[in-house]
Amino acid sequence: MADNDKPKAKAEQAKGKAKEAAGRAVGNERLTAEGRAEQAKGDARQAKEKVKDTAKDIAKD
Repeated sequence: MADNDKPKAKAEQAKGKAKEAAGRAVGNERLTAEGRAEQAKGDARQAKEKVKDTAKDIAKD
């Protein structure tokens, strides 16, 4: 698939963390929730990549 999914996952996590922090700083619950959602999306993408890597490793053996 795409080779840029790992960095994309890290970017989503970082962007989400920044949004969540900004939302907390200004007291905006919606922004905080959006940040958490982006972090979760990045976490899911990262987990998918780990599964793909594990499957590749198993296929090599």
